[in-house]
Formats: sequence, C-alpha cells, structure tokens
Amino acid sequence: MIPPGTEAALLDSWDYFLHLAMVLTPLFIGASFLVGLAQEYLPPERVEEMLRARDHGSGNVLAAGLGAVTPFCSCSTVPVLAGLLGAGAPTGMAFSFLLASPIVNWIAVFLLFGLFGTGVTVAYVTTALLAAIVAGLIIGTLDLDKHIKDVRITAGGREIATDGGAPASDTSKAAGAASGCSECGTTATNRTHTERVTAAGEGALSFFRDTLPYIAVGIAIGALIHGAVPAEFLQRIAGPGNPLATPVAALAGAPIYVSISGMLPIAHSLTEAGIPIGTVIAFVIGGAGISIPNLILLNKLFERRLLAIYATTVVTIGITVGVLFNTVFAGLL
Repeated sequence: MIPPGTEAALLDSWDYFLHLAMVLTPLFIGASFLVGLAQEYLPPERVEEMLRARDHGSGNVLAAGLGAVTPFCSCSTVPVLAGLLGAGAPTGMAFSFLLASPIVNWIAVFLLFGLFGTGVTVAYVTTALLAAIVAGLIIGTLDLDKHIKDVRITAGGREIATDGGAPASDTSKAAGAASGCSECGTTATNRTHTERVTAAGEGALSFFRDTLPYIAVGIAIGALIHGAVPAEFLQRIAGPGNPLATPVAALAGAPIYVSISGMLPIAHSLTEAGIPIGTVIAFVIGGAGISIPNLILLNKLFERRLLAIYATTVVTIGITVGVLFNTVFAGLL
C-alpha cells in the first residue's frame, strides 16, 4: 500500500523537475556557447601570455578575471596553471586564477541568474572574485614555491613544465583529447569569425549532450528534495538555528560534487525548503573548489602541504561568502 501523501509528493517533484528543466536547459546551452567563444578567442596559450607580463597585485585582479571568463575544464585549468608557474608567474597570482576558475564561470553565472535572480548573482560574482583576489594576494606573501612539484604535463598539443621551462611541442590535437576532455585541444588561430561562432555552437550542443546526465541527476535530486523531503527536517540540519551549518555545508559539497550544473538545482531546492542562501552558496563553493576530481589533478602539481592550503582556502572562501550572504546581504537580496 502506498503511504498517504506519497503520490502527491511525487507529482509535486515531477512538476518541479519539468520547471527546472525548462529554465536551465536554454540557459546552460547559452552559457556553453559563450564558453566556446571564450575558448576560441582566448585559448590557454593566450591566457598564459597575458598573465606572464603582470606582477603581484594587478596580476591577481587580471588572473581572477581571466579565471572567471575562461572557464576551462579541470584538465586544461591545471596545465594553464603549470604554464604560469613554469614561466615564473607569482604563486599568488596563479592561485587567484585557480580559485576563480571553478567558483566563478559563465555557466554558474547563467544558472544562478535563472534560479536566484540578478541580486544574488551579482553579489555572488562580486564577492567570489574579491575573495579569489584577496586570497591570492595573501598566498603570494608566503614562501610556497618550494611546494610546487617539478613535473611535465602534455595537454592541448604542447608540453608544459613547472621547473622553469615550457617547451612547445608539435604533437597533434589528439593529445588534448587523450587527457579525457573534449575541450582541451588547441584552437586554430587562422579561422574566420563565422567558423569560430559555428564551432562554439556545435561545441555547446556537444557539451550539453555530454553533461545532460549530470544535469538530469542534479535536477532529479533537487526535485525530490522539493517534493519529498520535509522542510522541517532540512531546517533542523542546516537551518539558521545550527551555527555550524555554513562550515559543514562548505565541506559537504566536495564528496558529492560532479558538476556545477548538477549542484545548482540542488542548491535551489534547498533554498526553497528554507535553508539560508549563504549556507547553500557555501555548499556550492566548497563542492566546486575541492571536488575529488579537482584535487586529484592538483595533486599532480602540488605537494600535500600546498594542496592542503588550497583546500583550506576554498573552504574559508565558502564560509566567508556564506556568512556574508546570511548576514550583510540578508536584508538586501
């Protein structure tokens, strides 16, 4: 026998699933198209070139901005980071790029706008970028260069070294695909604007097909939370009455993170259930920054102490931004 209320809860979840799917699908494809354009006109080599000419300070601002507008996947973010470090870029500036890249990107911005509106989106982008800049400036004052491993990484048809050299390689574009990411290949520099736009559009549709399972899972979990999980239960665990809710949320996102497109529908459902927006944002930042795949890749580049500093920094940013949203921004958004 079906327990009373189950059918109504499942129907509510199904309606919510359809609502989120209709809102997020066009936003995701549009954001993916802009990501493709960014990669066409600002390939990893160009980003490295722009940042190598900057010093500590102004370089942190530019690094955080480029990390936000050039949201490379993890398998190319790490090679860009390696290229910067190998070319002698300040460690703090490289960290500003590394911190901003997963936390602030166009896909996150578009989905945040569709789910939470303009106010939350602007506040999130502003505080997250400032946090990446400040954290990079602080890290730059520490003597951490000795904790960067001397490694050579082959990606995007080139070989990158962190021991002071970044020799070019004539290997084929397939080298980038071999790393497991379809977006890590080199970008042709002699294509017309029409060809670049067409490539970005095709890439957006391809990326959407590849990411669709993760989006569907995230929407499904969010829909079940919305329709089947009592709001009182969630508020007891992560509501304003629990002073540890925001720190725990910043740590809890990491083990279940798959992609930002899957996390944000869950985040929206949690806010609908009455969980404070800051606690939910701490959950998203922690998941995006210290996800297991991201830490595995960074482990190839950082020694354990530097990896721990990175993870601690991400969690600190998540908690700080979350507390700001729950206190300072609470009456404004």
